[in-house]
Amino acid sequence: MTSGSRVLVVVLVTFTLATAAGARDGAAPPAPSVTGPQEVEVVAVALDPRTQTPAVVLEGKRDKRHLVMVIGPAEATGIAVPLQGVTPPRPLTHDLFLTLFGRLNVQVTRVVITDLRDNIYYATLQVTAPGTTFTLDARPSDAIALAVRAKVPVLVEDRVFDKSGPGASGPRI
Repeated sequence: MTSGSRVLVVVLVTFTLATAAGARDGAAPPAPSVTGPQEVEVVAVALDPRTQTPAVVLEGKRDKRHLVMVIGPAEATGIAVPLQGVTPPRPLTHDLFLTLFGRLNVQVTRVVITDLRDNIYYATLQVTAPGTTFTLDARPSDAIALAVRAKVPVLVEDRVFDKSGPGASGPRI
């Protein structure tokens, strides 16, 4: 180990011990754990190699947990096209909806994957119009396709990660 490496290790150990001592003395209360929906990145649309079933892969920005949702082929195309930066020659259904929303002065503001019950995912689409904000029930795949196009956040409730995570009885691909 070089002397520079030793100095770095000593500094890190000293900092760690000082931080722990401060926390024990009550100098700095521990940071509260963050709960609630977390923003996710739409990582990919992929095919399960065994079943050839398409799925969308989401990754939490806060804790890097992954969520894999099985979707249909049309929905996979609806999400994959804007993810790849491709503009189709004719508008797809989600493009049509965003055009309609724009003409009506309605904006998609965010999508939340709210629950997983009986192997079915649930989502809401939050939209704003002049003077009002409202929430619409939506299929997660459609909501994600709209969010990717509108460049708005997709969030996932912690309980959805919990229900679909390792050891949970949620859907698998």
